[in-house]
Amino acid sequence: MTKNQSVTEFSLLGFGNLPELQTLLFLVFLVIYIATMAGNILIAALVVADQHLHTPMYFFLGNLSCLETCYSSTVLPRMLASLLSGDRTISVSSCIIQFYFFGSLVGTECFLLSMMSYDRYLAICKPLHYVVIMNDRFCLQLTVGSWMSGFLAMIIIIILMSQLTFCGPTEINSFFCDFIPVIKLSCSDLHMVLVIFLLSFIMILLPFLLTLTSYVCIISTILRIPSTTGRQKAFSTCSSHLIMVTIFYGTLIIVYMLPDTAELRDLNKVLSVFYTVLTPLANPLIYSLRNKEVKESLRKALSKTTTFITNHKLSCRHLW
Repeated sequence: MTKNQSVTEFSLLGFGNLPELQTLLFLVFLVIYIATMAGNILIAALVVADQHLHTPMYFFLGNLSCLETCYSSTVLPRMLASLLSGDRTISVSSCIIQFYFFGSLVGTECFLLSMMSYDRYLAICKPLHYVVIMNDRFCLQLTVGSWMSGFLAMIIIIILMSQLTFCGPTEINSFFCDFIPVIKLSCSDLHMVLVIFLLSFIMILLPFLLTLTSYVCIISTILRIPSTTGRQKAFSTCSSHLIMVTIFYGTLIIVYMLPDTAELRDLNKVLSVFYTVLTPLANPLIYSLRNKEVKESLRKALSKTTTFITNHKLSCRHLW
């Protein structure tokens, strides 16, 4: 609860007041949520179970998949409950808590993506030093550092947000407690709002610059490879990650950099769905469709599962 606060709850406008679409939207987002959870849990399970995937790149990918399950769970269950019940209200404290976990996971994803780009930079630009530098201990340190950075940085932002005063209006033009729609409802001093904006911007900017620098070096190194086959092979090792980075940062930058006008408001909401709902769904698809090791691991897992089910059926028949 914020100091000197007159507003105790907000109303999430969601996708507008269209009762005839509520059931359809509920079913669509329910399918997306189930597919996102299943896909990311499957990727994480493959990374743990398959010895061939016990490498730094897949260690980061496993963490990213775990993050995506949490990321989706901060937004979609609340949205599904709202679509099903029609209740759009959320208390100010619940809204800030949702934003804390959402913002922490966005920050962690930014740091994890930068660590994955650094891993690809070492593999392509410093191949002789890769095994020595990117050892198990260093991978663990980078991963723990990414998670801690995201959650600790958000604590500072949330402490500042808890000092904001909300006097009304109470309608959040989004389907979850997003940063800009919530900040816009504050009637606190402008300096406090600017400080929160600046800290949030820095939290996203630092890992983005590291990712950008890594890929400038990677692309520069790939272009210097004399053979076409060599360039294609080098690029294939980072293409999946590059697609993920482009989708994530592309939608993030467009949503938060576009001017807040009535014409662009609906576009912003669509793009918000893209990076909060569809990106976590796309990540396992991108890696499973474009990565030979993951496809081979998935094929082996399916083969073992099929064999186990067949043997179990045969043993049951013999018992009868």
